[in-house]
Amino acid sequence: MLMSLSGGDDCRTRTLHALRSNDESRDDVLRQFVRLASQAIGIPGSFISVLDDEMQHVKAAHNFTLTHSTRQDSLCRHAVDSDSTVVVPDTLLDSRFADHKLITGAPFIRFYAGVPLKSSTGLILGTLCVTDTAPHRFSDDQVTMLKMLAALVMSFLDAWYSAGFADPVTGLPNRQRLIRDLQFLATSGDTTPRRLVLIDCIDMPRAYELARSMGMGPVESLLKDVATLLPLRLRPAPGEMLYTVATGRFALLTRQESTLTASWVANKLAGISADLGDGLSVALMTHTGEASFNTGELPAQEILRRAGSALHEAITRNVASMPFSEATDTRHTQDFTLMHDLATAIREDKGLWLAWQPKICLHSGKPIGLEALIRWQHPQRGELSPAQFLPVAGQTQLLTELTAWVTEHAIARLARLRDSYIQLPITINVSSSDFSRDGFADELEEKMLRAKLPVSLLGIECLETERILESPTAIQGLEMLKLRGFGISLDDFGTGYSNISYLRRMPLDVIKLDRSLISEISSDTASRVIARSIIAMLKDLDYMVLAEGVENAETVTALTEFGCDQAQGFFYSRPLPEAALDEWLGWRLRSKC
Repeated sequence: MLMSLSGGDDCRTRTLHALRSNDESRDDVLRQFVRLASQAIGIPGSFISVLDDEMQHVKAAHNFTLTHSTRQDSLCRHAVDSDSTVVVPDTLLDSRFADHKLITGAPFIRFYAGVPLKSSTGLILGTLCVTDTAPHRFSDDQVTMLKMLAALVMSFLDAWYSAGFADPVTGLPNRQRLIRDLQFLATSGDTTPRRLVLIDCIDMPRAYELARSMGMGPVESLLKDVATLLPLRLRPAPGEMLYTVATGRFALLTRQESTLTASWVANKLAGISADLGDGLSVALMTHTGEASFNTGELPAQEILRRAGSALHEAITRNVASMPFSEATDTRHTQDFTLMHDLATAIREDKGLWLAWQPKICLHSGKPIGLEALIRWQHPQRGELSPAQFLPVAGQTQLLTELTAWVTEHAIARLARLRDSYIQLPITINVSSSDFSRDGFADELEEKMLRAKLPVSLLGIECLETERILESPTAIQGLEMLKLRGFGISLDDFGTGYSNISYLRRMPLDVIKLDRSLISEISSDTASRVIARSIIAMLKDLDYMVLAEGVENAETVTALTEFGCDQAQGFFYSRPLPEAALDEWLGWRLRSKC
């Protein structure tokens, strides 16, 4: 059905707006139709027109030069207004046209025959016409042929709409249709405050898993059932439109005063399920986001983007609904810009650098290792700490690229100091996504062998313990690293997800005590008891124990007394640039000789 919308006048207006818009592929087909009409009927000129309340627009023409006219001057209005075929064998002999300016002047129409273009819903949109600068007789067979061609034109336009403006599975208007409707509201002068609600209620990864075993049929049944459930549950009023904007994602366009808000929709859809067919059903998990706007103030794409931003925020926070927030959106935009800049920094190797924090043996007082810490000198925002960009990078492939960058530069330092007395093993931080990557251990070993370095010089520090434990492939990746001789450290023990039981599940060598465990052991009895007990337990389990965040001599004394092996922190050294580190190591190692 061509541009099916509630309300006859509104439907016709929107339909005409769509037909008047430029669509080169559609108009190219229309041009072929008018060429065929001239050839089949034997009249040299032909055209397809679209008529609105004020103008006639010629969308395709063959041997006809007029591109537009007022509706009043249009010969085609007689066919449209009468809803019938109009044939004028000689316009100079017809009292309606004898003095008409399109007859006495260009394009000098002397013969005219037009058939209304009528949609399957009864909307008359324009005409298919043949014309000439000379009079003609026009037989019944020619009239029949012209009507048949007009019917073909309308069939094509119906198909064009169905292909371009309707979702093929759900049958609902699609994303392109939503964009067109928003554009129409803007150009029509409508100033009504409105709301766009996006609805995500299908776990598509789960649906596609079902498709792997059951085929796409059940998934399409699920989508169709949801498209049926939504209007039954939400009961949109006339003028409130439902759309399918992506697979499993829907949109509702309504007025601002409507009760159909994002929170209301999410609440109304809570706890429902949809059919897969064959008696199977899937519970729907609904998230919604909304954007309010005044028509014409924002481009259609921006309205949809804002609603999408709100929806993604709801999904990220795992809440039912979210309105669009300018502040949140700005933060996400800044994050996106930051990630673009980070990708450039990695690709061009500009701005990123490694700071190195020494690890000290508590028994000898000597430096025994280094931790490589990523830093970024942003060209506009200045020095950035990892906390400002690593969490965002962790949501993208950039974290893997950063790991590769850090690894490359850590190995470069090890290779540079291969025979130096200040050579120390280096530990790099690695995420669960890297451990899970097929061949990661092999790649790391190959890099060390290529640099002619023993793998024992490069240690791996595990970030995101919870994610590692949830991923069998990440655990397997750790085991592969352990088998190849890389030392494995666990970061931030004593915080967050820390649990004694998971120590048995991970192939670990070194346990790093979080600063929160040892920060008050010099002044608080309870902290001392807890730290002593944990260190004793870890030593009984045969782990190397390293305390981070050490800032005073009293803490060093207590840790040494408790049996802790290593420490790092500001008491010994802040993370240093490479040149400063080399100088510090030279002084420190010489002073201990």
